[in-house]
Amino acid sequence: MNGDSDRITREYFDSLLVEMRHIDAVEPSTEFSVYGETFSTPATLAALSHLDNVRPNGLVEMAKGLKAVNALMFYGMGEDTELEEIAATGVKVIKIIKPHADNKEVIRRIKHAESVGALAVGMDVDHAFGSKNARGQVLNLPMTQKTLEDIKLFVNSTNLPFIVKGVLSERDARKCVEAGAGGVVVSHHHGLLDYAAPPLMILRRIVSAINGKMPIFVDCGISSGMDVFKALALGADAACVGRAAIGPLKSSGADGVGRLFMEITNELNWAMAVTCSADIKHIDPTVIWFQSTSGRDPR
Repeated sequence: MNGDSDRITREYFDSLLVEMRHIDAVEPSTEFSVYGETFSTPATLAALSHLDNVRPNGLVEMAKGLKAVNALMFYGMGEDTELEEIAATGVKVIKIIKPHADNKEVIRRIKHAESVGALAVGMDVDHAFGSKNARGQVLNLPMTQKTLEDIKLFVNSTNLPFIVKGVLSERDARKCVEAGAGGVVVSHHHGLLDYAAPPLMILRRIVSAINGKMPIFVDCGISSGMDVFKALALGADAACVGRAAIGPLKSSGADGVGRLFMEITNELNWAMAVTCSADIKHIDPTVIWFQSTSGRDPR
């Protein structure tokens, strides 16, 4: 399909080329720190949901694999008990809540996440309309778009950082700053809209709009260490791996998930080594070349 946003996103990733640099290179560090915690990798698990059809207790297995390699986990839709089981593994988890029509339900879920020791909470505001086939609903639950005042309400209802997922414009990024959000996830939710701009295409503008005021995560189509490297080079603090983790989970459970994240981190480490990037905060954005414009960023 011409407007397939996932395909367009993959093609954009693959259009970004990397300049190699060797003189004065050092052994790089892939450590990533956020919200007072330090992780071995800036590759995090995206906010997945409902994986019991992939493997029994699928998201708990994901959590175990991530804990083993000291990686951060986002968690999506699910029952309270599942979040409790995930937290019990010791993994650091960020709970992403749907934009339920009833704000009281949103706040209830925020409080539950607090009670189990979540590192942060947030909302995927891009699911306000559900999908074209179930507008205003997600799994038969009523959803609604959220206002700036709603976001401020959620931010002020918790002492945890509140992350807004589904930011794909400078406009929304500025509103997140105004609301006092604790982070954003740059995402088109795997193509809720056909012809959606690839997150990395718009990332630099969002980075400029946020101007260091909060961490920036990015997702959609990230499946390798090189994908993570490109996201970091263009200004993200971390990158979320989603669908790429489902196959390893299905075949090998927690061990498979852990191996995948180690492979991604090792590939990221290699890309950093051959671009003179000492750590994830010092990846020079000018190592990225934009093949479609025959050079570096034209803007």
